[in-house]
Amino acid sequence: METAALVAPITGLEFLQGDFLVTGEGPVLSVYSLKPHPKASVSLSVLQHYRIHGIRPRSQAVVPPQSSTTVIHRQREHDKNSTSEPYFQDLAVFGGKAVRLVRLHVDFQDVERLRLEILGPLLELRDWALDARWLSKDKQSLLCVAVAHNSALLLDVVSGHVLVQCSCFESCLLYSALLLAHESWADTVLVGGTIFNQLVIWKPGGDDEMNNSGLKAPVERRLSGHSGVIFSISYLQEKGHLASASDDRSVRVWGVGALGGLGGNCGDLNPTCLRILYGHQARVFSMHLSPERVFSAGEDGACLLWDLAGGGKVIRTLKGHRAGGVRALAVSDVMGDDKRWVVTGGADGGVRLWKVEDSEQNKENMNETTTEKLTDLKFPDHGLPKVVCIARGVDDNTSWSQFVVCADRGIVCQYSDGKWETLWQGPPEFHFYCVMDTIPVVVKDSATTVNLCAVGNLSGSLWVFSNTHPESGISLTGGSGKIHSVIWQKGKDYVYLLASGAEGLVYRWCIDVKINETCCIDFHVTSLPLFRLPQCAKRWLTAAVLLQLSLEKLLWVCGDRRGSLLLFREGEDTEQKKGDEEVLRNRKVVSDEQEEESRDVHELQPLSCLFGVHGKNGITSVCEYQGLFYSSGKDGCVRVFKVNRKQPEESRQDGSSEKEKLQLEVLRVQRACKGMEWVEKILFLESEIPVEEEKSENQWVAEDGEQNFIAEAEEREARFVIAGFHAAHFVIWDPVRQERLMAVPCGGGHRSWSLWTPHTGIWSGYGALVYIKQGAVLTSQPPGETLGWAEKEGGAAGWSLREGIHGRGIWCVCRLGRIEEFGNDIHTKCDTNISENEECEMGGGKGCWEIVVTGGEDTSLAVLAVNPVSGVIRVLSVLTDHISGVRTVTAITRPERGSKNQTTALSALLLSAGGRAQIQCYRLLILWDRQRRTPSCQVVQVASHRLDTEWERRRNRHKTVKMDPETRYVSIEVLEERMDCVLLALSCSDGAVRLFSVSEVGNQIDLLWETFYHQRCVLSVATCSLENDEGNRSKLLFSAATDGKIAVWHLTEAQFSSTDNSSGAPTPPIPCLDIPAHQSGVNSLAVWAEKLGRPEGGCLVTVASGGDDGQLTVSTVRVQYPEDEKIGGSRGFSQICNAHTLPQAQAESSHQIQLQLLTQSHIPLAHAAPLTALKLLSPGLLVSTSSDQRVCLWKVSSTNISHRGALFSHVADAAGLAVWDGKEGDKKGITGFETEQVNAECEGKVDPVCQSSDGKGCETTGDDTDGKMGSKTSCGSRKKTPKIGWVLVCGQGLQLLRIRNTEMDAEKGEKENQRVQVTFLKQPA
Repeated sequence: METAALVAPITGLEFLQGDFLVTGEGPVLSVYSLKPHPKASVSLSVLQHYRIHGIRPRSQAVVPPQSSTTVIHRQREHDKNSTSEPYFQDLAVFGGKAVRLVRLHVDFQDVERLRLEILGPLLELRDWALDARWLSKDKQSLLCVAVAHNSALLLDVVSGHVLVQCSCFESCLLYSALLLAHESWADTVLVGGTIFNQLVIWKPGGDDEMNNSGLKAPVERRLSGHSGVIFSISYLQEKGHLASASDDRSVRVWGVGALGGLGGNCGDLNPTCLRILYGHQARVFSMHLSPERVFSAGEDGACLLWDLAGGGKVIRTLKGHRAGGVRALAVSDVMGDDKRWVVTGGADGGVRLWKVEDSEQNKENMNETTTEKLTDLKFPDHGLPKVVCIARGVDDNTSWSQFVVCADRGIVCQYSDGKWETLWQGPPEFHFYCVMDTIPVVVKDSATTVNLCAVGNLSGSLWVFSNTHPESGISLTGGSGKIHSVIWQKGKDYVYLLASGAEGLVYRWCIDVKINETCCIDFHVTSLPLFRLPQCAKRWLTAAVLLQLSLEKLLWVCGDRRGSLLLFREGEDTEQKKGDEEVLRNRKVVSDEQEEESRDVHELQPLSCLFGVHGKNGITSVCEYQGLFYSSGKDGCVRVFKVNRKQPEESRQDGSSEKEKLQLEVLRVQRACKGMEWVEKILFLESEIPVEEEKSENQWVAEDGEQNFIAEAEEREARFVIAGFHAAHFVIWDPVRQERLMAVPCGGGHRSWSLWTPHTGIWSGYGALVYIKQGAVLTSQPPGETLGWAEKEGGAAGWSLREGIHGRGIWCVCRLGRIEEFGNDIHTKCDTNISENEECEMGGGKGCWEIVVTGGEDTSLAVLAVNPVSGVIRVLSVLTDHISGVRTVTAITRPERGSKNQTTALSALLLSAGGRAQIQCYRLLILWDRQRRTPSCQVVQVASHRLDTEWERRRNRHKTVKMDPETRYVSIEVLEERMDCVLLALSCSDGAVRLFSVSEVGNQIDLLWETFYHQRCVLSVATCSLENDEGNRSKLLFSAATDGKIAVWHLTEAQFSSTDNSSGAPTPPIPCLDIPAHQSGVNSLAVWAEKLGRPEGGCLVTVASGGDDGQLTVSTVRVQYPEDEKIGGSRGFSQICNAHTLPQAQAESSHQIQLQLLTQSHIPLAHAAPLTALKLLSPGLLVSTSSDQRVCLWKVSSTNISHRGALFSHVADAAGLAVWDGKEGDKKGITGFETEQVNAECEGKVDPVCQSSDGKGCETTGDDTDGKMGSKTSCGSRKKTPKIGWVLVCGQGLQLLRIRNTEMDAEKGEKENQRVQVTFLKQPA
């Protein structure tokens, strides 16, 4: 077995001269190049099964000239003709009880061309290494190492000898240590953070007499004050300051004087505490001390920057990780631009990088995501400002300086170049009330760009003018009542104006802008048919989006104040089919003085309406991208929906065929962060927008030539961020990363505002807000300031060098299938200009992605794409509909409909369950996106179910439903997939086994029956299909509880139509067999069946179970079919959903299948901890895992269980497994460890394998996508197994393992896995 991909907490970080960043993730060492832009370069596994906790670069002046070429990973060969001497840097990597020397090579001709080289074997210590430092004057590769029992040793990393070891007289356990090494061992000083919440300072070097006599060194200084253990220590030699971070959520700065140096100073006799810094909401794990700043990071996920000189206040907060906190922190030295790099590594496996100013002004209590440069534009005395809009050009730009404001006196002013000017003075009817909107347009036959402004009042009047020629405006009439809103929309050739008037009427105009002979703006206005909104209390539009299907036909999707989504279509009548050009020629043009009075009285009714879909507070925005629509509202949600074509079912009585209908259909709902109930709009991420929009080959075209944007093949949900109001802040929220990207303390949502971004509707990582507050016009950035990455380095987002997945534990995982790359973007080996790294990223010859879904403690589901060749892991979607932790997940997968190649698209029905007895059902559509060259995921929400709501609905007539608010679903199993529904069995913590039906067509989940047979928590369920010689099918259901017993249910024997008259509920079945398997809870089951020969008849069902007692049990059950009677048949299990149609009589025992426990085998200590997951890779070959961080292979036969191999997993608290078979073609791929940017390739094996005693290889296979094929295997002969398989382990991280023949594994990677125990030249006392 070997690692193909890994996501684990980042526990080691180190900068190399501000040019490179080195990270430690599990045993994997990765190097990122920071110049010219941060990106990953190379990775290498160096510590085998130990986790990296520290990386110490060696001074280049003392590196010996000799070099070793032990293992070189995934790099091109150096040019033989190169004359430049390569640069290299030696690194001491330590963690756990191991230390290793690694060399980083850099080619001066190509700085991005890096390679890592292992120097020597892995050195294993007798104690845990907490810190390591090089002796600065030594040229023999001597390393000082501090270990956990308050000791220090001098290690020769080349020979592996411990030259000196010294212990402190206070031999207590340390949680952290800091070594201050100088030129020799005698100068070394150690600062230890003890288990007693103290800092002790002592000299391990001491004098030669003490070292030779074996005496222990005394404590020189002791610092007390923390109320929790100490996790991190930092020392600043310039000022003699020592800082410590503790479990008590504080950082303390001590004045200790000079430590270390020549002679090994131990500082002042009476050190004092200078500052106590409280600001974290949880434990502080890491910190760094600089002359004016303290950087601290902790379990709350925040990195705080403290102003040490200015009173110890928090001046900035950097957040970039999900739940779980920051585990590592590194700060670079000050660079030439007076800036520092700050990098954090999270428990979610993410790496986030910022560049911060070293001499920032003291800004008290300001969050880094909170915009700090609030500017008052000094609005002139023209009344109180009511509406503000940004006046921008049509083209994208990187600066902003123009705003249009309408005051309550009917005056419209424009701010430009730091000055205000009056554009338009409205008549008295525009005083006290006005609505306004602006839009940039390009004047026809001219390169001039102007901003059109429309202002409406209480009497139904509107005034339209441009900001360049406001005197050339025109007056329009929108009825006789109040104008509630005005909305501009841009068409292909014209702009459209919508005005919501009284009685639910929406007045519309098509406007063409030209320049006349006098160089003034000339408006050509055409009145369009009105929209009539449905009857409701608040009948006016708040948002609209236009889609021009063709020259004649327009489609409008609108949102109103009642929270409804409306669909309008125009262009069906003869006049509309003439097109915009002909309409403008045939109709009268409205002049500056008057408007055409003869308006077309034809009104358009909505074709489809989703009434109140966003609640009673209204819809705030509607937009469209690639055939999908996105709406936001004040219910705190973003809804993704589409327009469906509904074909007519039958013709009319007169023989004419009915036209097809268009309907709005909501696909899924995305909630914003907790407390963010006012969502204003969404912005698509810049990475989602391709440079050139290419028309897809699969785009469907209707008979009339109309482009069908509704075609399912082209629908792809784009990744977006959410803009809205969270309490008193305007917030940009990323729902995938679960982090706040921007915040402005504007005071709340009841105000006019406008957001500027470099590209309209696109979030590029930065923006600016202009808003009205208390009669002032304020901006979050000074107008005219150029915003960009050069000025925003170290800003809210920083650089995400690696995306995190789940910040907390991952409890379950399920594989959906495989997606292969296709299209012109696939490169082959013929492309000689493409590097091997680039080829791996592009997919040339290796373009396959495994699609998996993970669920965890953070209540979210993550849809991931894993490249098993490069190790790249990409987050496709994050689902946050669960209100508690996700305990179990399963899926039913099939190739996507209409896909020519079944490997380029797949469709999966995803089912997840967890806390609060909640079930969620989704339809996932996974496609290969050729524009972004990555898999894409479209999520459709099918149904949801909560047991408490079921109980509330049925409590008066279904007394057997006993709902405990703390009930959680622990395991889920698909019983049968039917055309109209899917049957599910779930194990529950309240002692019940429940059967549900899921109807995708009806969008509902129904509880069929429940049984409390176990009377204690049911931990696992599994199923097995049986089929006799006549072809009749039946099902066995296995359930296991905390008492260690496994119950077997014959589902076809249940008479579901028989009901209890008092309750009206179906009678659940009774188990036909109990299997005692464990002494305590049974956490996992794996079941498979084998058909017996004709003389014996029946079949054998093998049940493998793993429990809290660490035992692996395999039970063999004999199944005998009844004689002269068909089991199941057409009215058996397939009619479970229609329980009321089954006969009520009980079947006689002669008609039942007979179950008998034949044999039972045990492995008492299969794992050293509770066995948490057990999966079937093939009949007879099991994979198990446990919290002891071992993944084991077991070969099961009719007589015994044999251990075939084991691997140390880098995932702590392993909780779930997914297994599947591979292909022979997979073996040509090379294992990688990288995330998106890392493309380094390994030539050898990565992890050690414990080979079985017989030396034979493990043959593995599997057909089920999530490792549950054993529960769905019909009786039949075993298939021949291929030589490769895949195992995905989840827990505190994620690890993908490739299983090969163990003999093949044993021959590879000997040098890389070489390890030696350190030897002591003198035995320590």
